[in-house]
Amino acid sequence: MKKQLLLIALVLFTFQMEVSAQQKNNFKGKQLFGDLSARHIGPALMSGRINDLENHPTNNRIIYAGTAGGGVWKSNDGGVTFNSIFDDYCQSIGAVEVDPNNPDNVIYVGTGETWTRNSISVGDGMYKSIDGGSSWNRIGFEKSEHIANIIVNPKNSKEIYVGVLGALWGDSEERGVYKSVDAGATWNKILYTNQKTGCADLTMDPNNPNILYASMWEFRRTGWSFESGGENSALYKSVDGGATWNKIHNGFPKGKLGRLAIAVAPSNSNILYTVIEAEKNERKGLYRSDDAGKNWKQLNNDFGITVRPFYFSRIVVDPKNPDVVVKGGLTGSISRDGGKTFKNLGNMHSDIHDITFDINDSDRMYAGTDGGVYRSLNGGTTMEIVENLPLSQFYHISVDDAEPYNVYGGLQDNGSWYGPSSSPGGIEARDWNSIGAGDGFRVLKHPTKNIIYSEMQGAENVWRYDVDAKRVKTIQPLPQKGFPKLRFNWNAPMAISIHQPDRFYMGSQFLHKSEDMGDTWQIISPDLTTNDPLKQDQSSSGGLSMDNSGAENHTTIFTIAESTLDQNIIWVGTDDGNVQVTQDGGKTWVNTSVNIPDLPKNTWTYHIEASVFNKGTAYAVFDGHTMNDMKPYAYKTTDFGKTWKSIITDDVVGFVRNIQEDYVNPDLLFLGTEFGLYITMDGGKNWNKFMNNMPSVAVHFIDLQKKTNDLVMGTHGRGIIIIDDISPLREINKEVLKKKVHFFKTKPTVIFEEGSFSGGFGAETQFVGANPSRAAQIKYHLSKRHTFGKMTLEIQDENGKTISKLGPGKSKGINIVNWNYRLKNPKVAKGKTFSFGGFTSPLAEAGAYNVVLKKGKDTYTQKIKLIYDPKSKLTKENRVFKHKTTMKMYNMIEELAYMVYELDAVLQKSKEFKKRKIIEKLTKLKKTLVITTGDNYVGSAEPQLREKMTDLYSKIATSYDKPSSSELESLSIINERFTQAKKDYAKIKKKVRFLDELKLKTFEEFKK
Repeated sequence: MKKQLLLIALVLFTFQMEVSAQQKNNFKGKQLFGDLSARHIGPALMSGRINDLENHPTNNRIIYAGTAGGGVWKSNDGGVTFNSIFDDYCQSIGAVEVDPNNPDNVIYVGTGETWTRNSISVGDGMYKSIDGGSSWNRIGFEKSEHIANIIVNPKNSKEIYVGVLGALWGDSEERGVYKSVDAGATWNKILYTNQKTGCADLTMDPNNPNILYASMWEFRRTGWSFESGGENSALYKSVDGGATWNKIHNGFPKGKLGRLAIAVAPSNSNILYTVIEAEKNERKGLYRSDDAGKNWKQLNNDFGITVRPFYFSRIVVDPKNPDVVVKGGLTGSISRDGGKTFKNLGNMHSDIHDITFDINDSDRMYAGTDGGVYRSLNGGTTMEIVENLPLSQFYHISVDDAEPYNVYGGLQDNGSWYGPSSSPGGIEARDWNSIGAGDGFRVLKHPTKNIIYSEMQGAENVWRYDVDAKRVKTIQPLPQKGFPKLRFNWNAPMAISIHQPDRFYMGSQFLHKSEDMGDTWQIISPDLTTNDPLKQDQSSSGGLSMDNSGAENHTTIFTIAESTLDQNIIWVGTDDGNVQVTQDGGKTWVNTSVNIPDLPKNTWTYHIEASVFNKGTAYAVFDGHTMNDMKPYAYKTTDFGKTWKSIITDDVVGFVRNIQEDYVNPDLLFLGTEFGLYITMDGGKNWNKFMNNMPSVAVHFIDLQKKTNDLVMGTHGRGIIIIDDISPLREINKEVLKKKVHFFKTKPTVIFEEGSFSGGFGAETQFVGANPSRAAQIKYHLSKRHTFGKMTLEIQDENGKTISKLGPGKSKGINIVNWNYRLKNPKVAKGKTFSFGGFTSPLAEAGAYNVVLKKGKDTYTQKIKLIYDPKSKLTKENRVFKHKTTMKMYNMIEELAYMVYELDAVLQKSKEFKKRKIIEKLTKLKKTLVITTGDNYVGSAEPQLREKMTDLYSKIATSYDKPSSSELESLSIINERFTQAKKDYAKIKKKVRFLDELKLKTFEEFKK
């Protein structure tokens, strides 16, 4: 008895555990989101920053691009096009290395960009693929943040060296040079200086893998300063595989050093090049050694060589000629005399970070810039951009209410742009419009006028653009008497009021308000920052190389949110941690940051979202990574900031950039982090990472288009990404998850009638953004994957007649099935050639239809509705007439098809019985019904009845308008001809005595 009770208890416990696991998994990831998927619209014409380029060692058609924020891309056609191979992992890439002994299979990726500007992302370790990039495994360095180099010994694949730059914003033990002797299973640190000094460059003598060179760089960045250089920056050499290291500074400048690059000439490894950042400007520049580093000589001190060492340090030597040297820089410089003189590379986007030569032909070069990958066929004289790399790095985006709606945004070093969310043939490069220069940030469309606001870094320029008149005016707030110097963030905040459309806000340390679109300004706040003078000395920023670009401006306002419920409620967040709110239009302000629990002081307030449901409710996200704090922070208040509650769980990975509240369901929230998009449907109790065609990219800004319910994301490395119609997420709750089948509510589908001549000319090698589906979408949730038994999905009219049969989605979670609201093609008569008009499917009429889902013995139904385009000028009567005419021709085509089917059967039998006269008459008749000779191209034959019938049918069926008088006249002629053909055929059949012997399908059977 005890054994039975124990067995029962065990069964019950197991069942409960399985149920608990299922309930927990109901809220997880890809199973939950199912068919809900992201689409990418680019753009790619301005592309984005490239960190590292890598050649395949034996196949010059294969090139890898490691990008600043868009993952790893591979080209198989010599750099004409690239494909992403690293979507599911950290998208900030420091280094890519191909195992020279197994280059088709083994690839290493070190994450974390190494050009240390203020806006770069972080890495999360090193990855390895053993199947050519199809799958990846992380093999260490989880806390490295930035990996500069990876080298595989060309004589021993198990021996790998890694140069770790390490943390940008704080101390880190995980810096220096590491070595593995077991293909990355374990690692040993073989060169280390201190917590502030990392490996900026690492290279190996190609003729002797025991000889290594390592550049160690002392550096530190804060939110308000940058310091490059120190006593610990040095260039080291090892001759014993990294066991021991020695400085090789003979001929180097005295004093502190900054970032050093190092390159070995592949064709003569005694020749070395380095670029040195030194204390004295005249001692900076390019140095060369002709004795493997024993002695160095300065060769060049040009601006193009010495500019911004933290951002441009890469040196590349032609693999065949040691005197051809290329240096990354503002324009990119090439020397053909061993470094004595340089000239610029060909015209391309500024800021060149890496260069590589073709392994066989040095005239073929590739350059990685802030604007993407460029290729040259003539040694760098002219450069051509790769057009299919959608790596644009958006800081902010917004949307308007046009149809289709436009997306606006500003890009890192690529200006500001706007483009459509859909376009005939897909969203091409030519669909995007420039709306600003420099580093672009916020771009906002006026709510009621065709006016666009845009800006460049630090509010250096703020533009108001009249699109219709093509007039541009600068409108940034200027200094006012009685006020101190204005401090604008590099990423200066702007906002538009929905209460007063001409009202425009900007933030310095003060909140500025304009009631006339920026023509006049008033300050409506005191200094809302901490006003810490220790964080305001940007003139000394840079370290050994002055770098006062404005990117380090601090103690500034960073985010502004006017309540949509009350124009007097305004929230302001600052980059030094304040969260200020006014409830009287700016007369009084309350700093609520002291009420936020467990938030480190001065943590950057990155975004505030004022709730659309309650005046006192707001959300705030905070970014601490500039203080070396990588934790995610997101809070909610319901009482104007008197109390705040964290809504972050352990599910969220990556510091947070943005939060978006749904406009319908207050518990539905979207979180943009450094490693992707997270969604909660219960107000923050559980978060799920969205990964359906959504890479683990930094999501800097999120907007929700109210008419379409599209979630629009501005990513910092993969352009604009859209999740079309997130409305199903509004309905998901515990009750829905328990139901076997739950149909989601859907808006009426507009029958798409628009047409255009999109063409694809010039886009053969371009990235083309995906359009949203135009189909009627049936959306439902399955609590379990359907695995056994029959499952069908039909569209039926109100009378229960089956209109269309569709393949049902059977996966657990959200399923989306598209119906193109068309009937099936007409059955067309067989002939020698195709009748292309017969491939046209007639549109279903507007109205209500039943969706019938049969799952085993159970039947589930849902209504969907089709409506005509409200912009259409076609009257109801004309629509009815058009549909009747279309279906008349549809039936006529099928009747002809059956007639030809029967005629062919009679003809075949006549040939068996050798009925010569009947054969002659049937053959003659058939030639008038369908084409019996030629082909579909150069041997086209004279169109016969089938072609005339299907062509006219196609014209009428696909037209947005009623049939024209000309078309009706043509229909009349066709009808007369068909009537006569039927009479002629009937006469012939009367003389056929073997009709009863033919086993013909009925008309209904034939149509199936």
